[in-house]
Amino acid sequence: MTSTIANSARPWVDAPTSATGTRLKLRCPVCAADVSRCGDSGQLLCTACGFFMEETEGIARALVPERYSYFSRFIREYEMVRTAEGRGTTSADYYLELPFKDMTGRNSWQWKIRARSYRAFGKRILPAIENRHPLGFEMLDLGAGNCWLSFRMALRGHRPVAVDLLDNAFDGLAAARHYQATLGYPMPLFQAEMDRLPFASAQFDLAIFNASFHYSTDYHATLREALRCLRRPGYVVIADSPFYEREVSGKDMIREKHESFERQYGFRSDAIPSLEYITPEVLTQLAREFNLTWKFTKPWYGINWALRPLKARLQSRRTPSQFFLIWAEVGQ
Repeated sequence: MTSTIANSARPWVDAPTSATGTRLKLRCPVCAADVSRCGDSGQLLCTACGFFMEETEGIARALVPERYSYFSRFIREYEMVRTAEGRGTTSADYYLELPFKDMTGRNSWQWKIRARSYRAFGKRILPAIENRHPLGFEMLDLGAGNCWLSFRMALRGHRPVAVDLLDNAFDGLAAARHYQATLGYPMPLFQAEMDRLPFASAQFDLAIFNASFHYSTDYHATLREALRCLRRPGYVVIADSPFYEREVSGKDMIREKHESFERQYGFRSDAIPSLEYITPEVLTQLAREFNLTWKFTKPWYGINWALRPLKARLQSRRTPSQFFLIWAEVGQ
């Protein structure tokens, strides 16, 4: 049994879900027991093992200490790279325009990819989910980054919950503050890992891996945890993760990436053994284990993107990655 969390002093567990009369239910990422409010302070505490889920800067800290230590080097190096790439700004307008426009102009090519993926999602996948949930639905935004997708979905009347390891104010969860004035409430934000989600089972209608599934170190464990959190029927979407038809191309990509990072930043970007890419074999295994039928939606990223495989062959280079929206209806 998992307790229901509802407290007006904690909008991240109250306001976004109040339209349906439901409340976000939490469970301990350490022992999977209830997380209950304790005493007058309203602290979120697991009475079974004593784990305290602190809330600071509007972010619920559901990453247990030993796992934070495990991820600390990855977080440090990832933030270093993202800073060098010029991610984020102090302007709220920058975040409000995403993914359709990069007002800094520093990463416009990537935001064009994200925008086209989002448009394809909105046209070819989202309508079926919205038709089933005309009053809006509960959604897990896994790998939310600066929470642009959660913001877009909230504007459509849905109730997203954003999850990421990164909590900084320029590229992580704390950047969600820029959306608060437009929405009228703070979005629910959780610093947590994808394999240990701090949510009770069967309370979300959609789980979307937002350019994040390839950071998993165990696709089976990661997908199992997302599916646990879904009601039935529900939907799972893998967006903007590198896809290769052949395993060798993915392995070559990892080698090239590590060599490039070492030259540019002095480290190989291998702090955790992320799997980095998806293949048809991986999807077949996942489909078999979880009884899924994967569907592929291929956004149009422009002629230059479409010609990348041909250019690679002409230059005797490895096959470049492809991006798809890979999705399935769960428990239908």
